[in-house]
Amino acid sequence: MKNRKALLVIDMQKGSFMPKTPRFDTIGVVKRINELAELFRELNHSVVYIQHDGTGTGEFEKNALDWENLDDLIVKSTDVRIDKYANDVFYKSELHSKLKELNVSELFITGCATDFCVESTVQSALTKDYNITVVGDGHTTGERPHLRAEQVIEHYNWVWQNMIPTNGQIKVKITEQIKTICQHRV
Repeated sequence: MKNRKALLVIDMQKGSFMPKTPRFDTIGVVKRINELAELFRELNHSVVYIQHDGTGTGEFEKNALDWENLDDLIVKSTDVRIDKYANDVFYKSELHSKLKELNVSELFITGCATDFCVESTVQSALTKDYNITVVGDGHTTGERPHLRAEQVIEHYNWVWQNMIPTNGQIKVKITEQIKTICQHRV
């Protein structure tokens, strides 16, 4: 039966949160991801931590400090871990096959960076007919030359809310809305 849910946590790695690359509301985003991850585990849904593997590039080398997830992110041994190699998490990774194996049809997407890996993954998931909920307050990015980080996040939340999906659907909900919905579906 293909109706399970998965929380995707994209690139919440130390190398993406350096002093030279500050992110908007990091503490709040990590807190909300942890809350959702705990709820998903309680409801027997998958929690998938995705880490950029830049092996050979000198950055995000597997098992190096910048590759590690943030210390405040609560990762359990029962969670799924996937390496990614491009902005799009699905590109040449095991994600799609793992989600099929777990019978996942509904994705809840969080992570860093809103305008790069989160956006690319949302677009890719749409073409694979997943039902998608972007966690509107569960992704972050940095300042851009022409926009503040908060504006980038607001812009992409608007874009995702107004996209035309393929066979799946796409919504943007904040953490509290998702927690309420999930707890009432038990």
